[in-house]
Amino acid sequence: MNDSLGFNQPQPVVANSRPKLLIVDDQPVNIRALHQIFAGDHDVFMATNGADAIAFCETSQPDLVLLDVVMPELSGLDVCRALKASPATADIPVIFVTSLNDPEEEGACWDVGGVDFITKPINAKTTRNRVRAHLTLKYQADMLRQLAWIDGLTGIPNKRQIDARSEQEFRRCKREELPLAVAVVDIDYFKAFNDTYGHLAGDDCLRSVAQAIQASMQRPGDFAGRMGGEEFICLFPDTTLQDAMELLQRIDAAIRALHLPHLSGIDGQVTVSIGVVSAVPRSDVVMATFVEQADKALYQAKQQGRARVHAAEVDIAGMV
Repeated sequence: MNDSLGFNQPQPVVANSRPKLLIVDDQPVNIRALHQIFAGDHDVFMATNGADAIAFCETSQPDLVLLDVVMPELSGLDVCRALKASPATADIPVIFVTSLNDPEEEGACWDVGGVDFITKPINAKTTRNRVRAHLTLKYQADMLRQLAWIDGLTGIPNKRQIDARSEQEFRRCKREELPLAVAVVDIDYFKAFNDTYGHLAGDDCLRSVAQAIQASMQRPGDFAGRMGGEEFICLFPDTTLQDAMELLQRIDAAIRALHLPHLSGIDGQVTVSIGVVSAVPRSDVVMATFVEQADKALYQAKQQGRARVHAAEVDIAGMV
């Protein structure tokens, strides 16, 4: 590594699946020292100012940040405070790197959300062990967080994540005056499937259908999760009803393509019924209204013979 690489923007030093570290320091010599410690088994990125560090964390999500305290313009304290204030970056652990020995400064670092300190001049062994310890803690926290947000049977988002994501997309579409499409997907005659083939086969069926739905979420922003039982939900932000119908027809086709046998089902195989609604959220409408209207459309799909997609016949005025 040499000065000709430049230090104006965060840059990758290596590129693979190893832990990703961001080193933030306005002095290239300090970046080099930390790079030498971690380059062998980490992806090391670098920034020489606070604004670039924040931008990198927002777009690339490092596993850990090694952050100098004293920098021009935005100090390390300012950077850490900004990271902790944003939900997108709040969980990134920050270890401060400092040459100062001031109790007030240490207290300020703790107050803004730092997890540890490394003092200059750097001790390589101590630095490596502290980083390893905090990466281990982060991975454990990430795993617990994933378990809390993922459906254990199917591996797709669970109701808790559905609720959080749907409210987020609902507010965004309302703010930007974009249409939001919501669909409820239900496996046809699933109780009969369990009675015929057993609950283990039923679990396999749920997993297969869930993965087919998830694989169909190919556009940025599209989202699917399991509400519970044999019911799933799909969110399509910035999507008209016509476009949502096309997307859902693909999901229906993907599930039919599984060719899962179902003696009591439609055409002797597993199928789904789908209800969908799309509208620009009004100020007096809540997310629950969209789900209720999609549920009503699902009921109509079942009344009409199942194994089909049905759109809710409502307008904006009707969604209050």
